[in-house]
Amino acid sequence: MFLLVIILNDPGSVNLILSKFLEIDVRGATVFNTHGMGQILSGNIPMFYSLRKFISGADRTEENFTIMSVIRTEETLKKAIREIQNELNIEEVGQGFMFVMPVLDVQGLANPLKKNTDDNE
Repeated sequence: MFLLVIILNDPGSVNLILSKFLEIDVRGATVFNTHGMGQILSGNIPMFYSLRKFISGADRTEENFTIMSVIRTEETLKKAIREIQNELNIEEVGQGFMFVMPVLDVQGLANPLKKNTDDNE
């Protein structure tokens, strides 16, 4: 099992990603409103706003959204990553980022919707 974590700087991308997750039978995800370090510091120290804009090209101060989902199989994980890469320009600086961590155990994870398939979440 895997924990997929996606930090998005574009609030409009959240519904798109969650819809894509449903298409590949990723049944659950938790979404947090989050703030990056640069966002917080730029609000308190004007020099950090200029530095943040210079480094990332980001000129916004709204929240980020963090999506976390436990995914059962590597195949479903790859599908989820592929969907994110296809829909978002996640590798462009300032768009956000994602990472994966192994999950050793989980309790209460929803069963897959699709029957007789080992590769679905």
